[in-house]
Amino acid sequence: MTDSNEDLTPVRLDKWLWAVRLFKTRPLATVACRNGHVKIGGQEAKPSREVRPGQVITARVGLLRKTVRVLKLTVNRVGAQHAALFAQDLTTAEEYERAKLVHEAPMLKMPHGLGRPTKKRRRAIEDIMLGLSEIKPHREM
Repeated sequence: MTDSNEDLTPVRLDKWLWAVRLFKTRPLATVACRNGHVKIGGQEAKPSREVRPGQVITARVGLLRKTVRVLKLTVNRVGAQHAALFAQDLTTAEEYERAKLVHEAPMLKMPHGLGRPTKKRRRAIEDIMLGLSEIKPHREM
């Protein structure tokens, strides 16, 4: 799997996040780092930052805010069963429960018979939906 030399060579953050299966693809890990969704020790981290064993990484993956401790370094993607050898999951049970509740929350439904929403109502609906994903709209009202 890995040799002892691999622990000594520096590994890019985006490669490590992809290798331990926090993100499905490396470009997704890179974009998450660039958008400020990945933090090392509470500070935003660039995709090219080097990862070291013992560091605590917090990454927003979808609706979930995962926290992991780096145990070992690897640049090769590992199987799901072996990912625990490289990253210790520190995510709280409350965080998993919160993500589950947000995911299962009922979506906004329009009452039957109101017809098509007006432009103002449609924008209000979009603002509510975007608020669930923590993305702030750029328009002024």
